[in-house]
Amino acid sequence: MDDSSASYIHMVQHLIEKCLIFRMSKEECMEALSKHANIKPVITSTVWKELEKENKEFFESYLQSQSSTGASRQMSESETSELIQKMISDNKSNNSDKDDDDE
Repeated sequence: MDDSSASYIHMVQHLIEKCLIFRMSKEECMEALSKHANIKPVITSTVWKELEKENKEFFESYLQSQSSTGASRQMSESETSELIQKMISDNKSNNSDKDDDDE
């Protein structure tokens, strides 16, 4: 895998982690990243599955807490869009900082 592919996957992983912080389900995360970050749902799903494999206990607890809280308040379309755009810009600025460090 070349650096750009690894970087892209790392960005998707980072965005999924942010979705988890905001208590999104896998489906909500896939929809949000598709709509607001132009990331194909199959990519989000694949990275999510790998995270589940690597962090089995966390995801078991996460899914259990998701189901026990029931239908939690979903973010509005504008809140979701704003959040995803902020996460992407934060990620881009973090990557440019790392690029500066590499030089």
